[in-house]
Amino acid sequence: MKYYSIAALVLLMASCGKKEQQQQPTQPPAVKVTLAEVTTTEASYYEEYPGTVVPLNEIELRPQVTGFVTGIHFKDGARVRKGQLLYSIDAQLYTANYDQAVANLNVQEANLVRAQKDADRYHELEKNDAVAKQLVDNADAALEVAKRQADAAKANIQAVKTSVNYTKVTAPFDGVIGISAVKVGAAVTAGQTILNTVSTDNQLAVDFNVDQKEIYRFTTLMKSQKAADSTFSLKFGNDIYPEKGKLALIDRAVDPQTGSIKARLVFANKSGQLRAGMSGSVRVLNNAAANSVVIPYKAVTEQLGEFFVYVAGDSSKVSQRRITLGTAIGPNVIVREGLKEGEKIAVEGVQNLREGAVVDAGK
Repeated sequence: MKYYSIAALVLLMASCGKKEQQQQPTQPPAVKVTLAEVTTTEASYYEEYPGTVVPLNEIELRPQVTGFVTGIHFKDGARVRKGQLLYSIDAQLYTANYDQAVANLNVQEANLVRAQKDADRYHELEKNDAVAKQLVDNADAALEVAKRQADAAKANIQAVKTSVNYTKVTAPFDGVIGISAVKVGAAVTAGQTILNTVSTDNQLAVDFNVDQKEIYRFTTLMKSQKAADSTFSLKFGNDIYPEKGKLALIDRAVDPQTGSIKARLVFANKSGQLRAGMSGSVRVLNNAAANSVVIPYKAVTEQLGEFFVYVAGDSSKVSQRRITLGTAIGPNVIVREGLKEGEKIAVEGVQNLREGAVVDAGK
């Protein structure tokens, strides 16, 4: 009986040992990776920003009188000169109003002459005490009324004459005119109907947005740039626009919703290759003396629009760190924020890593 008790005790101890072994968590195997040391280099590269070509001066042509278009005096897309006649609007009604206003002025001026003579006559009689004072006052009042009526008639002529002039729509400045939005015979309404658009094209601007952190840098560039040099250029697809740009202005305020501010470049357009509304990439040369942190692009992972790398730490463990990327240079990429020289990051085997993973860098 004693032997049975001892055997049972041995079996019980063996069973407990197995349970303890099963309960102990197993350590996941180390992930094989290749580590690379973060280095810095003097990198000269172009940073790119989406940009839109806009005219320095642009205006929509709208009629200032209501009527029918009687003439179009240009070719669509042609160059126009300031003051050049572009559209004619039926002027018969406005001319008739002008003639009527002139006739009314003639009548008022004749009344003014008569009132002046009456007033002069009454004043002569007053000197000899041959007329009542009331009649003299009445004559002066009638003269004043005649003067005011003549002045009103002159003002009316100016207003009607302006309407006559507005039947001729002219170019507000030198530039290029677009395709006409109306044809001869079309009815147009003062201040509402868009006839066409004229814009300058000898120089065109390119607007782009920069982060508010870069305001100081771009302000310095604007002050130091004496002429169009290689700092600013423009790219469309794989084609580089031959003219160089000059930073003309930085907008008044930062957009609170995006945290960015608008900047404007000006490019010469001698060959007419630039057109308002084109979209391209503004290239800004960055050749700062300070060294830039450069890492292999394959070390970077992306999550929800943010970029990360795995940095090796103590005990052969890695931690995930968010970084801010700059410009790609071949297979590498510049890191603006998040890493410093001398740190080691995982380059190969990144897809198998997670926060706190143990790595085996091998030899």
